[in-house]
Amino acid sequence: MILDHPVVPLLGRLMMTYIFATSGIGKVFGWSGNVAYMSTRHLPMIPVLLAMAMVIELAGSACLVTGYKARIAAFMMFWYTTTVTVLFHNYWASSEMMAAMQETHFRKNLAIMGGLLMLASSVPGKWARGRRGS
Repeated sequence: MILDHPVVPLLGRLMMTYIFATSGIGKVFGWSGNVAYMSTRHLPMIPVLLAMAMVIELAGSACLVTGYKARIAAFMMFWYTTTVTVLFHNYWASSEMMAAMQETHFRKNLAIMGGLLMLASSVPGKWARGRRGS
């Protein structure tokens, strides 16, 4: 496979989108379960925060899939993922039983954040809608 082929950035955007799109859809269809989970973190205004998370995940996914404003979306999703990682995967504050799992999620999110930063700092590729202003 030639790495400068237009399909490569498209595939990268699609793979990056999968985790956010499925999570956003999960928030739509599992609202009450997500509210219950978020309440374990003692956050204020949980329905508002959950709605914001859902919009970021779904709208950001749409931007990454189409390539429209993908750089802006990737940058916003980077900061969103940073916040979620610190709030929900703080393995240093977890019980011994949960620490290993939370650390795995934390490290996975670091990798995702790295990919989002790379996408935010580059062009989304030839097969992207509105490439000039991305």
